[in-house]
Amino acid sequence: MSTSPVYLDAATAAPLHPVARQALLAALDDGWADPGKLYTQARRARQLLDAAREATAATLGVRADELSFTPSGTTAAHAAVLGGLAGRRRAGAVLAHSAIEHSAVLHAAERHVAGGGTAIPVPVDRLGRLDLDAWADAVRAPGVALAALIAASHEVGTVQPVAAAAELCAEAGVPLYVDAAQVLGRTAVPQGWSVLSGSAHKWGGPPGVGLLVVRKGTRWESPWPADERESGRTPGVLNLPAVVAAAASLRAAAADAAVEAARLAPLVDRIRDRVAAEVPDVEVVGDPVDRLPHLVTFSCLYVDGEVLLHALDRRGFAVSSGSSCTSSTLRPSHVLEAMGVLSHGNVRVSLHRETTEADVERFLTELPGIVADLRAEAGVVGL
Repeated sequence: MSTSPVYLDAATAAPLHPVARQALLAALDDGWADPGKLYTQARRARQLLDAAREATAATLGVRADELSFTPSGTTAAHAAVLGGLAGRRRAGAVLAHSAIEHSAVLHAAERHVAGGGTAIPVPVDRLGRLDLDAWADAVRAPGVALAALIAASHEVGTVQPVAAAAELCAEAGVPLYVDAAQVLGRTAVPQGWSVLSGSAHKWGGPPGVGLLVVRKGTRWESPWPADERESGRTPGVLNLPAVVAAAASLRAAAADAAVEAARLAPLVDRIRDRVAAEVPDVEVVGDPVDRLPHLVTFSCLYVDGEVLLHALDRRGFAVSSGSSCTSSTLRPSHVLEAMGVLSHGNVRVSLHRETTEADVERFLTELPGIVADLRAEAGVVGL
């Protein structure tokens, strides 16, 4: 049996898009100078940066002067939260956020609370969908300066009701920050937000490039020491070749998004159905309908998640488990805990443009035996 590697963790980082590779190589020759200077090489770098910003803004449907590039999606998320709160100091010091935000947003919330602010987590239901009644109460509370809502769960794929949440924010006069890392280049950009962030390596761009979009008229103040670059929104010199590659690959991914979604969604349906039918004592989690087209998560009783990941890796399958960005802590996922679902033996499978039907079929063929073997090793038999 072939054991060529099968990469199924695109929600963490998608393989580099061919367009990104081409753009990166070309920009390494032309984009090394400081775009802030006035000589010929710098002007060429400035042209590349301006073109990348225009192309990305066009893909997102925003103004070019609303968009800044950052050194990562995490940096963009930190800036979105802390900058949004700083800009609305006079309104209050309360951050309302869903209980299933990415760890980058929760860490920014912790920093805000440590500085004397308040954070209100808003619950989700068992499918991982925001409780809109609780959200309405949270954003109407006195002193709310900013609300934060992830566009779609990075762990279970449930798409959030951003438009409805944004409407409630607008009625309360509270700006909404949306973490769009899992949807950019895959599905339509949600509407109604004031601040948005994204991360290039989620759509097949290079790592080390984030997006921060602050709508005109939104009160936002940089949480970093003063720096004149990127409209003062993020400090330091950009990795311009990577920015160019990120812009080119976002455009390409967005152009192919509908076709890719139509190809991957049935494969995810197949995983959902077959895992539930062929692996005993398993819970497939997340919304079965209103979800990302490329991502599925399930939990297996009587199996340690980390042991299962290693076993799958030995058979050539790269998947994720638990809380994708905090798995090193060995704590249960805060997302699965907030949903009230099984978190033991948790596996997240996320597909990408290079995933084939044969890859999925091989995974589904081998998974039941791998789980059964691990249960037998643990002394759990007769299921």
